Amino acid sequence: MAPSGSVVIAVHYQNEVLHPDGQIRVGVAADSPARAGLIDAAARLLTGARAKGVPVVSVRIAFRPDHADVITNCRLFRDVAASGAMSDGSWGAEFFADLGPLPGEFVVSHSRNNPFYGSPLEQVLERLQAKHLIFAGIATNYAVEHGVRHAADIGFEVTIARDACSAAEPDLHEASLRTLSRLATIGLVDDIINGFR
Repeated sequence: MAPSGSVVIAVHYQNEVLHPDGQIRVGVAADSPARAGLIDAAARLLTGARAKGVPVVSVRIAFRPDHADVITNCRLFRDVAASGAMSDGSWGAEFFADLGPLPGEFVVSHSRNNPFYGSPLEQVLERLQAKHLIFAGIATNYAVEHGVRHAADIGFEVTIARDACSAAEPDLHEASLRTLSRLATIGLVDDIINGFR
């Protein structure tokens, strides 16, 4: 059973990383046959959480239209800047159909791999009196992993919804989950939903 104080953290369910026409491929390969299953699992998790009164916090990454706020210390961010991807206000930065926030839900924006870094995520979780975080999103080996590590370090109990997460290469997804299994419980969406009080 999920403990009281559970909150779902939905990471980067945005067009640029989830739609086949998106420019960022670190989460789902353009021709991935797993895309439909990922979208279905994510939708079930969000619907199931909301039905049980479990808050959902949507995390989005976005940059200024001129990308002046993108750090270029590593290849990942240099590629983002060069492509012009995830520009705030663009189609790519918008939430993917049916996986976005509902009116009244919290949305947190950030501009690094770690969704806590430079964002109000921790303050939002304090407001929600969160104790247990359920992470889902893209990419498992980037933003999800960074977020889970940070959450564990600051004292949250963490569960990862493995089938609602993705990396562009399945072996990277699995390797990340194996590493994170010492910091978080790894579960399937249907089992997580069934465990909500």
